[in-house]
Amino acid sequence: MKKRVLGKTNIEVSEISLGTWQLGSKWGDPFDKDVALKTLHNATKYGINCYDTADVYQDGESEKVIGEYIKSLDQKPFVITKNGRRLPTQTVEGYSEENIRQFVDDSRKNLDVDKLDMVLLHCPPTDLYYHPEVFEWMDALKKEGKIKHYGVSVERIEEGLKALDYEGVEAIEIIFNMFRLRPTEHFFQRAKEANVGVIVRVPLASGLLTGKFTKESTFSSGDHRQFNRNGEAFDKGETFSGVDFALGLKAVDELKKVFKGQNLAQVALRYILMFDAVSTVIPGASKAEHVASNVKAIDLPPLSQEEMNKVKEIYDLYIKNPVHYLW
Repeated sequence: MKKRVLGKTNIEVSEISLGTWQLGSKWGDPFDKDVALKTLHNATKYGINCYDTADVYQDGESEKVIGEYIKSLDQKPFVITKNGRRLPTQTVEGYSEENIRQFVDDSRKNLDVDKLDMVLLHCPPTDLYYHPEVFEWMDALKKEGKIKHYGVSVERIEEGLKALDYEGVEAIEIIFNMFRLRPTEHFFQRAKEANVGVIVRVPLASGLLTGKFTKESTFSSGDHRQFNRNGEAFDKGETFSGVDFALGLKAVDELKKVFKGQNLAQVALRYILMFDAVSTVIPGASKAEHVASNVKAIDLPPLSQEEMNKVKEIYDLYIKNPVHYLW
């Protein structure tokens, strides 16, 4: 497993890490602890040393099973957890010092650790980035020894750029993939200049970039790919990266022509790793076999300049308007 430094933390994390929104279940299905443990075991087997979780994933079960599992390991992985989406509504007022402290304490309890490796504020409202006191509270939690590092998970480029104003921010988690290219314009360079780690989420556009879907594909009622296509429950950019499903399928067909016979999901992950501003990519895995497939992306040769240009051409033709301008 190849590793990269996570910004100013100076911690080396695996290029392919493990996103755990789906850990132990497919979206909308019941949590299965045995499947979760097998998935985590496979992550260790393939050299993944970084997990990304959140207090809302499987209502805390994701954090709990990770906490249980890592106790069996001599070499502990770096665990990133996210706080804030437990709020009934997303408001700046909800991110009070009292609430943030409670979120951190609850995650410490779930993971059964005294000190959290890294906490990210979980896609808070844009206005929160104009409240420096919130970042001062995070600094205080770090000084008190409850967290080692902190950062933010963002929806919009503007939020990521604003977060770079705060010296204590050590990592920013952002959506970036073949269907979401705007981070390459300014954000990546600014993050590099600030030595802030970049964690790439939604790398496969909610599975769209696996190339396995067709217009006949269906999803369960509890799957956000069914109920959130227009942002009915949360930001629609979280679902298929905000790309219209039918249009996305057309773009995927074009990508398949460029990468004939290759595993498109692995190519899509390798594409992300072509950018040196990226510290790690966190594809999800609802079962152990997905981990084995994801890590193969590291062994793929670099994409040629012609292939990189083709991806951009397909993006410009099918995806850019309006996706590029919304986030």
